[in-house]
Amino acid sequence: MPTEKRNILTGGLILITLGVLIFISKTTACSFGQTWPILLIVIGISTLIYGIRSIEGWFIATVGVIFLFVEFYGFDLYKYSQFILPVVLVLLGIYVLLKRRKH
Repeated sequence: MPTEKRNILTGGLILITLGVLIFISKTTACSFGQTWPILLIVIGISTLIYGIRSIEGWFIATVGVIFLFVEFYGFDLYKYSQFILPVVLVLLGIYVLLKRRKH
């Protein structure tokens, strides 16, 4: 799919999501500060629409899910943050090596 159509779809999904999240924050007890990670999930999903193997889409969607989990369940991300970056770097390194090996 051409890049222009991708940008239009992603932009439209972002605008719709923003409108829904603002509406939710005005009509329910959930604030925009709690629901903003849904934007990351929508961006990740819109990236995955064009290619299910897109590592960028999976990464963005996963980060969105993690932040949403943190916002709603009070998971103390800061306590584990010293371990998260090294694990992410190792996993990305393994992915790059395996991808290069296939070519």
